[in-house]
Amino acid sequence: MEVKMANEIVYHVPVMLQECMDALAIKPDGVYVDVTFGGGGHSRELLKRLGPKGRLIAFDQDPDAVRNAIDDERFTLVHQNFKFLKNNLRLLGIKEVDGILADLGVSSHQFDSPGRGFSIRFDADLDMRMDQISDLDAKRVLNTYAEEDLHRIFGMYGEIQNAKTLAKTIVTARLNGSIETVEQLKEVVKRHVPRGKEHKYHAQLFQALRIEVNQELEALQDFLEQTVAVLKPEARLVVMSYHSLEDRLVKNFMQKGKFKGEVEKDFFGNEIKPFKVISRKAITAGKEELEVNNRSRSAKLRIAEKMA
Repeated sequence: MEVKMANEIVYHVPVMLQECMDALAIKPDGVYVDVTFGGGGHSRELLKRLGPKGRLIAFDQDPDAVRNAIDDERFTLVHQNFKFLKNNLRLLGIKEVDGILADLGVSSHQFDSPGRGFSIRFDADLDMRMDQISDLDAKRVLNTYAEEDLHRIFGMYGEIQNAKTLAKTIVTARLNGSIETVEQLKEVVKRHVPRGKEHKYHAQLFQALRIEVNQELEALQDFLEQTVAVLKPEARLVVMSYHSLEDRLVKNFMQKGKFKGEVEKDFFGNEIKPFKVISRKAITAGKEELEVNNRSRSAKLRIAEKMA
């Protein structure tokens, strides 16, 4: 849902807004980071809870997000990917913070912008770049990647069952001309789409391409690893994800301090991990929010606290 307010654009109604604020356990004079600024919905609410000495640093690599920068002396917007969290905080003279919030979903604004190529609803160039200066877009992935790489991307990132067949079809089709637009791609793959499940299949395909174009999982891992260094003891890490690949990385890192394998132990058998999990199960949106905000249906919120 896009809401216009004066000269700014709020991309969407923030998902689980109250739950996120509660999870951060906000201190009025604390320093906080919103690494996925977007339309600024979460950031605006966070600023309401900060006092005059509080500070909020926000990150977003999407140039459209800059238009939503908040005019508040306590607020700083960093126009970069959150994988550069630690270095940018150091440049701002900040070594440690009291809490970090990440809402990993693609904003409604991005889906509703036809020219960005994120949505299956519009015929547009296959772009899908969050960072518009990046050289890698969806067209390049589809038209230059080897068949085995496409197979891997569709299977791993899109969880598409016929990923191998789909990859072969695309490689064959591009011999007759490059695949440039959303409608061209849908036409190429249409004979492989299960009848009655067209929307789900296309969504999985587009998710796979978007994750690859923006290197989303690699960026997420880089970001999570840096949170250990920049969070104060007992500070909170609050992350909201929207698909199983992200959620698995977040869950494992919060529980074990690593993305694979078991928790490391010291000589005495004590677990060595940077976080204490606050909520064992992921928090999901309540009934009322589900009725008014469709984006909240797949959201999973996880909370961890830096060990003292």
